[in-house]
Amino acid sequence: MSFRKTAACFLAVAAIATGAFPQVTPAAGVTPPDDTPKVNVGATIFGDYTYVDSPTSKDSDGNTIHNSAFNITRAYINITGNLNHMIAFRITPDVSRETSTGPSLSGSQIFRLKYAYAQLNLDDWTTKGSWVRFGQQQTPYLDYSEGIYRYRFQGTMFAERVGLISSADNGLSGHYSFNGNYGDVHAGFYNGENYNKAEVNNEKGFEIRGTVRPMPLGGPLLKGLRFTGFLIADHYVENGKRERMIGQVTYEHTLFNAGLDVLRAKDRPTVTKPQISEKGWSVWVTPKFGTTGWEALIRHDDYFPNDAINSQKQKRDIDGIAYWVPNLSGKSMAILFDRDSLKRTGLTPAAPNTTNFEVKMLVNF
Repeated sequence: MSFRKTAACFLAVAAIATGAFPQVTPAAGVTPPDDTPKVNVGATIFGDYTYVDSPTSKDSDGNTIHNSAFNITRAYINITGNLNHMIAFRITPDVSRETSTGPSLSGSQIFRLKYAYAQLNLDDWTTKGSWVRFGQQQTPYLDYSEGIYRYRFQGTMFAERVGLISSADNGLSGHYSFNGNYGDVHAGFYNGENYNKAEVNNEKGFEIRGTVRPMPLGGPLLKGLRFTGFLIADHYVENGKRERMIGQVTYEHTLFNAGLDVLRAKDRPTVTKPQISEKGWSVWVTPKFGTTGWEALIRHDDYFPNDAINSQKQKRDIDGIAYWVPNLSGKSMAILFDRDSLKRTGLTPAAPNTTNFEVKMLVNF
């Protein structure tokens, strides 16, 4: 996509989202919004102990061992706030482990930027919860979905775990909430290289997620049902597609949350090679044991990395039990005991099956 076309698309998104409406002056007797600047500091920590049941490995003396390790896999420092009731911001440094082969940094915990954006809230002109956002920000699908599937600290969701989407990227996006809690739309233009890589060409990716809650007033049995569609339309190079489509059904209830994702993808990094089509699906459920804070996690993923080669398959099974500390007033603390098993067939070179037993920790405030 050319620069002119990209700029035009950016301006169109901003114009549509804002509606080009003037600011509304509060009526007499109405309390004006609070424009006091605010800054909040919080943190998110993912920690774990992982025991590798299979495959085994060798130590420096050639002994057969089961690897095990205590890890901090992720640590965020969240700085959020408002300059006034219309302008918000977020800065989130991300501390993660360096896995490159460079001898000076390999294995070290490094500091990098995960989120850094400004947001124009559109509550004065459109529906509450609508906004325009510019900078390094959450992408539309994962940020929404992980509000229902709360187990990112166990591992990423299906589409991200197989390497087809990312949780953040640089771009411009807009969000619109439907009246009556019937759903929302989040769409934007992004570099397409994800937050941990620099842009490499003139191509920009368009991402859009639309969610419908068909019965928001349907009582406790029906209001938790939502249908979602998600699309990434991008290119590695001209005529080289990078496309992802996800259909999702989720259900939230006091007794359990559940979800089903169906994925299709197309990749052609260069026009000198044929296009590869991928597909897969994931289903999960989290039964809750009353109001005690205990709940289970049961998840199964099926992924076919090349639709033309049916023998290539990846199947992942996750099952565990978690305790979520109750009554934390919007903060989170959880411990998960789980088994994570991955079976891979038909790959060249061959990849071993893996089974890990894990203790995972989440702290979020």
